[in-house]
Formats: sequence, C-alpha cells, structure tokens
Amino acid sequence: MIDDTDRTIIELLQTDGRMPFTRIAAEVGLSEGAIRQRVQRLTDTGVMQVVAVTDPLSLGVRRVAMVGARVRGDAEETAAALAALEEVEYLVATTGRYDLMFEVVADDDEELLHLLSRLRSRDDIVEAEAFVCLKLFKQTFAWGAR
Repeated sequence: MIDDTDRTIIELLQTDGRMPFTRIAAEVGLSEGAIRQRVQRLTDTGVMQVVAVTDPLSLGVRRVAMVGARVRGDAEETAAALAALEEVEYLVATTGRYDLMFEVVADDDEELLHLLSRLRSRDDIVEAEAFVCLKLFKQTFAWGAR
C-alpha cells in the first residue's frame, strides 16, 4: 500500500525521472535517505519503474503498430502468451470491439507483416487488426498516483 508521501514522490518522478533525491526530500519534508528507501521500495514492489522512454518512430528504422485482437477463450491466457513476445511493448485488456490492444515494434514492414501473420494464425486469436503508427504527437506517463 502506498501513502500520500509515496504518491507525491511518484508524481515528482513522473515530471522528471532524474530529479535528485535531495530535491524530492525538500519537496516532501523527509531526509534524502528516507526518499531513497521509499523509491527503492516502490520499484522493488513494482509500483513504479524509472526508465528512459524513446520515440521509436524518431529513430527512423522502426515500424510501430497498435494491434486490436478479438480472442477465443480465456483472454488472460492469450495476454500472457502475447506478453512473452519480444515485439510486444505494451498490452492491455479492453472493452469494446477488441479484447486486447497492444503495441508492437518491428524493424521494418517485412518483419511487421511476419509478426501479424504469426498472430493471425494463432487458434486463440479470432481477429487481429493492425494500425500502423505514422507520427507520434503525444506521449506522456504523468498519470499521477491519486
């Protein structure tokens, strides 16, 4: 369970993942050591992670697509299998037309086509519709912790 101080720490790190612990400590009124321990606990328990996020499209050699999939059978089992694929970067269960939505990254169109063929040949996937991403307009991870 997280408290209000943890939430504030998370929100500060969402605005700047490299914010010094001394600055966070000053913001929340704790010692640097206490902040370090809290951040370690939050990362160890999987509540948060601090990573560098890139825009694959700006790298120029990648193909990014969102895929919507309708599933036959247990969607969680299919999700677990898809999550194990190296090409899948983001995966969620959804409401609406598709049971699962996920982002895939491939080196080029040929690799993307091969991946989509593999997905569509799975017995547990009834339909897989791909939406190739052409340009990234916004990417933020400042969802807050409230």
